[in-house]
Amino acid sequence: MQKITSICEKMGVQSDECIPFGFYKAKIDLKMMKRLEQKKDGKLVLVTAINPTPAGEGKTTISIGLAQGLKEIGKHPVLALREPSLGPVFGLKGGATGGGLSSVVPIDDINLHFTGDLHAITAANNLLSALIDNHIYQGNELKIKRVTWKRAMDMNDRALRSIETPSRKDGFIITAASEIMAILALALDLDDLRTRINKILIGYNEDNDPVFVKDLGGADALVLLLKEAINPNLVQTIDGVPTLIHAGPFANIAHGCNSVVATKMALKLGDYTVTEAGFGADLGMQKFLDLKVPYLPKAPDAVVIVTTIRALKSHGKAEDFNKEDIKAMKLGLPLLEKHIENIKNFGMNYIIALNHFYNDSSEEIKVLLDWANERNYPISLCKGFSEGGLGMVDLASKIVEITNKESHLVHTYDEADLPRVKIEKIAKKIYGAKDVAFSDRALRQLDKYEELGWNLPICMAKTPLSISGSSKLVGLPKNFTLEINDIKPSMGAGFLVALTKGIMTMPGLNKTPRALEMKLDENGNLID
Repeated sequence: MQKITSICEKMGVQSDECIPFGFYKAKIDLKMMKRLEQKKDGKLVLVTAINPTPAGEGKTTISIGLAQGLKEIGKHPVLALREPSLGPVFGLKGGATGGGLSSVVPIDDINLHFTGDLHAITAANNLLSALIDNHIYQGNELKIKRVTWKRAMDMNDRALRSIETPSRKDGFIITAASEIMAILALALDLDDLRTRINKILIGYNEDNDPVFVKDLGGADALVLLLKEAINPNLVQTIDGVPTLIHAGPFANIAHGCNSVVATKMALKLGDYTVTEAGFGADLGMQKFLDLKVPYLPKAPDAVVIVTTIRALKSHGKAEDFNKEDIKAMKLGLPLLEKHIENIKNFGMNYIIALNHFYNDSSEEIKVLLDWANERNYPISLCKGFSEGGLGMVDLASKIVEITNKESHLVHTYDEADLPRVKIEKIAKKIYGAKDVAFSDRALRQLDKYEELGWNLPICMAKTPLSISGSSKLVGLPKNFTLEINDIKPSMGAGFLVALTKGIMTMPGLNKTPRALEMKLDENGNLID
């Protein structure tokens, strides 16, 4: 690893803008953006994927590899990725630093406490909970009758989904799903952060009128906890590509993108910014384009959709995705084609990135490449895991060509559409649903929000494992109905969260979590 001060110097960050956290991590002061505000933005490349499977897709690995490939062909890329959450790190998913020769470092630091951002978000979230409960205890001047704000913790702990304190019933959500996380990821500066926090809905009073943080007070105290966390974090790939890792809202619950400020910073510092959106294109990509782009404001110049032969076989219901099974692979292709159709409907230029695994057969690779070429789908065979940047030169070269083509973003819905119409358009256009069924509770909520004039964008919360609302429906299901059970306002983030049936905002650990398998060497380093 190069010293982080050296990385800063090479990418044009001045010494008073670089805040080192040891030798290999740093925060970049947002004041840098003022200095570079007149500098032209570089190209923006968004990496997405088909719906995830147990076989793995390697979206982050491809993102890192693409940046390495761009460096190999003489470009100056900057990566902009999300921060890992401790819950998935110790659970099923694992870390979020790539893999093999396409990794960002220092791996354990990034995956664990990093620079303390998630701890700051958790503290700010729970300070607000404490202020609410204390206000009620001290006389409840605001006449709060129902509290909607929940506590947060950065760990998968299903036992905390519902709790009961001496004063009321409550519950925890995972920090990555909290509105504070979403706000930090969207805020443009400290003033915007304060404005958004003041807009947070904390509950309703005895007249069923909404109560906000601005009514309670304390916004500046929350900003105080977050004033360092809003500065993006800088690390590097194993071959020295600058990497901004900042904010990590879950894509199946929140909007699933790294921070606006980190992406804007990367666009000023590099000629190519490579960023990713969480989970599949139905969740992360749609939210990136409809919820994040308005704050950049720049749409991607190209979209990379990641797939693997293993994942296609998994969506084709293969009994063993590690064995050659061309029939199952072909059965998984309609899902990839649907995501391609969605990208085209957004008006975006794209390329398929086939993430190579060591046990992919040459015949499977040939069949997939032929399938794409016959349909004029641009595709690249990617070997970043095993070869680093050298294995990504083909994708990088094609991305340079694609980003020179014009694109024009077409949003999923119109800004003036009512919330229920926006939900229906997402379900039908993006997921391919036949219909949308709203619970009685959701319908009452929609009526209330329309009455209050809360005509906000929609952030869908659903399973990432299927393009539908059911994790059991793999591949490309037909004639399904999307069930909406709940609509929660995230007024500070600026959207309404529509929760599909069965979605959880506090995940649980799987039967054999990674935490039970972790081993350390004598120096306290994690052994792979």
